[in-house]
Amino acid sequence: MELDIFVVDAFTDKQFSGNSAAVVPVVDWLSVDLMQSIATENNLSETAFIKPINANHYAIRWFSPITEIDFCGHATLAAAYVLFNQLAYVGEIRFSTDKVGDLIVTQVETADSHTSAKPIQMSFPNLAPEPVSSIPNALTAGLSITPNVVLKNQQAYFAVMNSAAEVVNVEYQSELLALLAPLDVVVTAKADDDSKHDFISRYFWPANGGDEDPVTGSIHAGLAPYWSGELHKTSLVGYQASIRGGALFCQLKDGRVFVSGYGKLYLKGVIYV
Repeated sequence: MELDIFVVDAFTDKQFSGNSAAVVPVVDWLSVDLMQSIATENNLSETAFIKPINANHYAIRWFSPITEIDFCGHATLAAAYVLFNQLAYVGEIRFSTDKVGDLIVTQVETADSHTSAKPIQMSFPNLAPEPVSSIPNALTAGLSITPNVVLKNQQAYFAVMNSAAEVVNVEYQSELLALLAPLDVVVTAKADDDSKHDFISRYFWPANGGDEDPVTGSIHAGLAPYWSGELHKTSLVGYQASIRGGALFCQLKDGRVFVSGYGKLYLKGVIYV
């Protein structure tokens, strides 16, 4: 069997930054074992498999190198990038998922003069985190800096730090954070006053995919509502401060969280299985 494969750097308009995701279009779902084997072989944060339902409507599933994932933003952006830029789709794309409902994705016009690329906007559910009544020992022991506030949603614990510098400098112990499974950990803080971003974050997911994820679109379905409440604004720019780094443009509207970013094609080829 031969399968097309694309690798896209998501949440960036430059190669070798943002977060890489593989996209594999299929006519019908492969077996779970085979999809997992392909994702493990790819060894990227995520491999997205997309299956057509009808015109501009796809089912999507995401696999990390170790497990199937309930919700992944950067691989959704990568899948939309492939459909728009490699397979000539236009208009709105609907991705149906098992865990988070339908995700509506569009290309949007921009006044940004430094690139001719169009950002891709994704409509996510509002997954605002809630304060926790008890902070797990594995969280505080697994981070080198004690957070000021801890919250959680269905995806992760949110460790809110006192400053952007603490987010950048915090160290983590994967073996301890893995004990928080099935939840991951995001550390976040308000950006510095002179920054072009509103908030920054880093994302650790040893329980589900690896150590530190370069750019995590899905967690901004929780970060954007949280920082919207703290900063009293509905349009925000987040920056994920990993080594690769990536910018995410967020807007809260009509009970949804809209997350936008750029994509850049790195590779297209064929899988032989």
